[in-house]
Amino acid sequence: MRDYPWQEKYDDGVPRTLRPYPEHTLLDYFREAVALRPDAPAVLFKGVELSHARLDQESDAFAAALAELGIRKGDRVGLILPNCPQFIIAELAAWKLGAVVAPLNPLYSDREFQEALGRSRPTALVVLNRFYPRVKAFQAATTVDRVITVNIKEYLPPLLRFLFTVAKEKKEGDRIRLEPGDHRMAKLLETYRDAAPQRGRTLPDDPAVLLMSGGTTGSAKAVVGPHRALVTSGLQIRSWLSPILDEWDDRILIPLPLFHVYANAGGQSIALMGHNPMVLVPNPRDLDDVVATIDRTRPALFLGVPALFAAMLEHPKVRSGKVDIRSIRGCFSGASALLAETKRRFEEVTGGLIVEGYSLTEAMMATCANPVRGTNKIGSVGLPFPDVELRVVDADDAAVDLDTGQVGEVLLRAPQVMSGYWEDSQESAEALYDDGDGYPWLKTGDLGYLDEDGYLFLVDRKKDLIKVSGLQVWPREIEEVIATHPAVADVGVAAIPHDRKGEVPKAWVVLRPGAAATVEDIREACRTQLAPYKVPATVEFCTELPRSLMGKVLRRALRAQAAAEATGTESEPAQMEP
Repeated sequence: MRDYPWQEKYDDGVPRTLRPYPEHTLLDYFREAVALRPDAPAVLFKGVELSHARLDQESDAFAAALAELGIRKGDRVGLILPNCPQFIIAELAAWKLGAVVAPLNPLYSDREFQEALGRSRPTALVVLNRFYPRVKAFQAATTVDRVITVNIKEYLPPLLRFLFTVAKEKKEGDRIRLEPGDHRMAKLLETYRDAAPQRGRTLPDDPAVLLMSGGTTGSAKAVVGPHRALVTSGLQIRSWLSPILDEWDDRILIPLPLFHVYANAGGQSIALMGHNPMVLVPNPRDLDDVVATIDRTRPALFLGVPALFAAMLEHPKVRSGKVDIRSIRGCFSGASALLAETKRRFEEVTGGLIVEGYSLTEAMMATCANPVRGTNKIGSVGLPFPDVELRVVDADDAAVDLDTGQVGEVLLRAPQVMSGYWEDSQESAEALYDDGDGYPWLKTGDLGYLDEDGYLFLVDRKKDLIKVSGLQVWPREIEEVIATHPAVADVGVAAIPHDRKGEVPKAWVVLRPGAAATVEDIREACRTQLAPYKVPATVEFCTELPRSLMGKVLRRALRAQAAAEATGTESEPAQMEP
C-alpha cells in the first residue's frame, strides 16, 4: 500500500497501518474477557446486566444444544431476532461450533424472507415468538429443518416480565404453541446447562456471518464476513476512537439492528474486542425507550443514524432537559447522509461529537470517518481508515481515474472487503473490479469526490442521480439546503418525470411541530442557495418519510408514490431494506 495524502491528517496515535493483523477471532477476545473479568458486564438490556461469565455459560449451553440438533462446522444458523441477549448468545454459540450466523431483518415480507433464506440456506433458525407462525407457513420451501423460538421476556427484569406477560405477550403474538419437532431456546438452555462446552476449531479465515445486501443491483445477496474481517474492522475502528473510548468501562449504545453490518461488524466488534458493555435497544423507533436507556445506562459511545439523532432532538424530554444525555462523548453516524444542521444541534445538546463515517455491507465496515480530534469537514464522510485505499473513477468506466474534486464512482479496497457473495460468482464479478494491481477494488455504487486532503465527499447514490435537461443534480445537495429552514424537521428529494426536461427534483417535507411554511417558502429558500435547475419543481408536505429500519430515506418509494399520484393508482407498499 502506497502513501496517501489523507494519512497526514490522522489524529495523533492513529497509525498509518495496523499490519500485521492478529490471527484471532472475536471469540478469542471474548474468552480473554471471561478469563480476566468474568463478573464484568458484557450486555445490558432493559435494566438487566449479563456478565461475561453468564454469557459464556449460556452460549456454551446453547452450543451443546445446537450440536445435539446436528449443527456442525460450516452450517448456517439463521437469526430472526431484534437486539436482545438471545441474539448474542446464539451468535457466540454458533461460532463456538464453527457454524456461520445468518441474521435476517425481522421486518422482511414473506417473499423477502424466502429469498434471503434461499441465499444463505440455513439448516436451523432461531426466531422471535411473534414471527414463528409466519416462518412455519413458508418453512417447507426452505432448507430450514430446525426452528428454535425465543421469548423477548426471558431477559427482562421481574416487574417488566410480569407486565409483559399480563399486558402484551398474547396481544403482540408472543404466546405461541410449538409444532412437533421445534424447540424453545429457554428450555434448551436449561436442559444443556451442565453439558460439556462445545468447541469447534474456528479459524480467522472461516466465515463468521452472512449479511444480506442489495448491493448495487438491488437484488438480495449474502455477503460473506470471515472472522478475520470482523477483527480487522474492529481494530481499525478502535484505533480511530482511541481518544474517546476506554476499554472495559465505557458503555456502547447499540440501538441499530444487529442484523446490519453497522451494528454487527462495527458496534459488536469494537465492544467484544475492547470488553466494553453493549447496551442493546430492541427497537430504535421506540424513542421513549432509547431516551430512557441512555438516561439509565449512561453510555459513552452512541452508534446511530441521522434520522435517529434528528428524532431524539425533537423528543419532549430531551427538548425540556428532563433527561440528561451528556454522558455521550462521541457518536458514530452512518447509513445515510448526516445533515449539517442535525450535527450542529445534536452536538450542542450533548456536548459530544458526532463523527460521520461511511461504509457498506460488502466492505465489512472498512471505509472512512472524520477524525475524532482533527478537522471535521462539513459534508464529508471523512478520511479512509488505516489500510483502506480509495479511488474515484469515471462512473461509466472504472479504468479511468478522476482528478481531485471531480465527481465519480467511489472504489475501495481493504483487508476486510468481501471476497464475494455467498455462492454467487456472477454478482461477485460485477461488484469487484480487478485492475491487475494486487487485490480487487469494490465498486460501491456511490458517487463522490476526494478533496486535496483526502477527505471523501459523497454526493449521492449512482442510481439516485437526477438529470435535469442533461445536467446532474444530487438529491442530498437540495436536502441539505431545505434542512436549514427553521420550519423543517425532515426532508427527502427524488426525481420525477418531466415532459421537456426528462427529470426534475421534487421535495417531500415534514414540518416541525407548530411550525408553518408554504411551498413557495421552501422553493425561495432553495433559490437563494442553488442554481435554478436544482430548485425543486414541486414541494409536498407530509407527516413522515418512508425510511428503512436503518433510517435511510427510501427515494424509490417517493418516486413510486409520485408515479402513482400522477396515474391515479395506488403505490405498492415500500419493501423494507436493511
